[in-house]
Amino acid sequence: MESLRIGFFTEIYRPVINGVVASVEGLAEALRARGHLVYCFAPRMPGHDEADGPVLRMPSLPLPTRTPYRLTLPVVSRRNLNGVIKRLSVVHVHSPFVTGWMGLRYSRRYGMPLVYTYHTQLEAYAHYVPFEPNATRFAATQLTRAFANLTDAVIVPTRAMAQRLTEVGVRVRVEVVPSGIDIARFGAGRRDDALRARLGARPGDRLLLAVGRLAREKNVELLLQALGELRDSSVRLAIAGDGPLRPELEELARRSGVSAQTRFLGAIAREELPDLYASADAFVMPSTTETQGLVLAEALAAGARVIASDSAQSRDVLGGAGITADPTPAAFARALREIPGRPNDAVAAAARRAAERFSLATQTDRTLAIYQSLQKPAQIA
Repeated sequence: MESLRIGFFTEIYRPVINGVVASVEGLAEALRARGHLVYCFAPRMPGHDEADGPVLRMPSLPLPTRTPYRLTLPVVSRRNLNGVIKRLSVVHVHSPFVTGWMGLRYSRRYGMPLVYTYHTQLEAYAHYVPFEPNATRFAATQLTRAFANLTDAVIVPTRAMAQRLTEVGVRVRVEVVPSGIDIARFGAGRRDDALRARLGARPGDRLLLAVGRLAREKNVELLLQALGELRDSSVRLAIAGDGPLRPELEELARRSGVSAQTRFLGAIAREELPDLYASADAFVMPSTTETQGLVLAEALAAGARVIASDSAQSRDVLGGAGITADPTPAAFARALREIPGRPNDAVAAAARRAAERFSLATQTDRTLAIYQSLQKPAQIA
């Protein structure tokens, strides 16, 4: 395949750490490794300098909410417009907001195919907007449908999300391409007794691990409530991640009588995650609002036993390799009660097999096939 020049337009990028950023960055690196040029257009983040990769920052303003995200201003320099954007082979947008509409405008103006990855169920984030929630969710659905139908192809990470877009009226081509992970990196995680001890697990304790942003849509309070209902001091919970809900969650842990069993680790570097996954007796994910849940794939690759809130997308990701439970404290407490106190090789092997579907190589192959199918003859030559 001829080398492509690909423009990523994303509302969220480094130094923010979350699943969208990990997915965008992982795909960009994998495409570059194949010899393609990838330019990331993203909002400028105060105090952040780029470490590597061609990232083209646009002016931004703070949002009027407690969030690390920024409002992108749709301004690019003449040099980037003439030297980069006009020469792109394909525009790939990762947001239906300002950067997405910028990508749409440039793709139509200069005759380039437009691909949109549906990373986020916007309706689940209505609580961040200071308007009536039902109206906000309706507007989010309308935005998703309108924007998606203006693109040439939409990528979704799970079959459940493909069905969801069909239900809300998306009629353009929709392709299921899971967000990829570095299988080898997460598969190299090792159980570490010293790490378990630092996380508060004594010999004989069962250690749970949750990884994610501490925000309302992630439903982390379910884990604390389930732990309180379980009433078993030998079960310990480590929560990796930070966010605006952390003070409330710490208070909930105190009220539920589980603060001594719970460790809030704050933001964790991605290179530390493989050993964390492998050192836990179970990885737990309480959220039902993910489009995929990249952490589920990472935990599977590390051979972790997984317990996730039941949702169509979680079932898609687990592929029968983990356990789903109703997102209620009682149901989660029952699932936690069944966790054995020592590793199970059969469970770990099944988890690793399920994770093979999420390799970056597979994601890159499928994404490139979509790009190639949208190229005009003159662009391929």
